[in-house]
Amino acid sequence: MNLRDYLHQVAHSPTIEELWDAHSRQMADYGFDRLIYGFTRYRTPTSLGDPADFVILSNHSSKYLNGYLHSGLYLHAPMVRWALNNEGACSWDSLTTSVRDGRTDAENRVIEFNRNMDVIAGYTISFRSISARSKGAIALTAKSGMTQRDVDAIWSEHGADIQLMNEIAHLKILSLPYSSPNRSLTRRQLEVLEWVGDGKTTQDIALLMGLTSATVEKHLRLAREALSVETTAQAVLKAAFANQMFVMDP
Repeated sequence: MNLRDYLHQVAHSPTIEELWDAHSRQMADYGFDRLIYGFTRYRTPTSLGDPADFVILSNHSSKYLNGYLHSGLYLHAPMVRWALNNEGACSWDSLTTSVRDGRTDAENRVIEFNRNMDVIAGYTISFRSISARSKGAIALTAKSGMTQRDVDAIWSEHGADIQLMNEIAHLKILSLPYSSPNRSLTRRQLEVLEWVGDGKTTQDIALLMGLTSATVEKHLRLAREALSVETTAQAVLKAAFANQMFVMDP
């Protein structure tokens, strides 16, 4: 797709799945056939928040994701560290060079793991944040057989467009509903949270939904448990952050 057609498709994608499929195909046309996108709204000075609350999108193999994400290896990756402290795009050549001297054992494990998984050449884009607690980035891995010199040559010619496409995709992702398997809510749980968001009491919600107050309280308790929060107000906020509140069926 040319840039105009791509932006049109992204703007009109009704779901994250459809958007991610289009974006993955577009990046593959530029030589980046493996992507991993991550976003958190719960960053603190000492943590990125609960991984169950991350927005993670990737077309890497499950073997790679298990080793890189689920084992926590990403926490020591030079690419991630750079993304947390910078904005814009960075060649992996710059990242590996910057840590070559004085590299820690943890960093060496990341680099060796990536090398074994043929994750060798690419670019990382770190997106601008509007909140001190949010951060998003994407790693673009080049096709097998490509060198970093090949990638840098592609970036020299098309980098501005590639970065723009990823920034637009990121902004669109933030507007679409997302729920991780460990944070999913039932339709009833969302409905009671929506009524709470409208300022209704438990008794009001029971009358509006034709339920008993005890049943409404049960739905609220299960929603709090599913979202791993202590109060209903926190549950409403977290569901709103994930764009699950007042959502029209796409």
